[in-house]
Amino acid sequence: MAAFATAEACDSNAELISNGDLRALNPVFKIYGQRRCFSGPIVTLKVFEDNVLVRNQLETKGEGKVLVIDGGGSTRCALVGGNLGQLAQNNGWVGIVVNGCVRDVDEINDCDVGVRALGSNPLKSSKKGHGEKNVPVYVGGTLIRDEEWLYADSDGILISRIELSV
Repeated sequence: MAAFATAEACDSNAELISNGDLRALNPVFKIYGQRRCFSGPIVTLKVFEDNVLVRNQLETKGEGKVLVIDGGGSTRCALVGGNLGQLAQNNGWVGIVVNGCVRDVDEINDCDVGVRALGSNPLKSSKKGHGEKNVPVYVGGTLIRDEEWLYADSDGILISRIELSV
């Protein structure tokens, strides 16, 4: 991806911000993974302390997409670990945003994928397969829909209803 600056995107898209088509997530996410800057169309998941659907989704071809996981903000266990980070990289996902925790931070940091999460927790999640995919999720103070666009860099995360010119 070419160098994309979220601050510049905000400055040059004031109308999209004012009408709600471009939103910034609350600055609560920590940065993991090798990709500090990433963007792509969004695929959403809604789970709670259960990462079966996360693995199932990351086993599919990512084709430059970003997986946004609404884990309900739980920090009691991790939804993404090193194996899933490697799976995301191998299958062409450019990024993962977790409204929850990750684990195996050193392994995730070795992956060529951008990861944002609330923090880390060494406890693994349950494996019951509960959750929903491709549904609107509320993450970082904003409603995020499947097929919207996500842009992330060191300054923060933007959600756009349309693809922005880079």
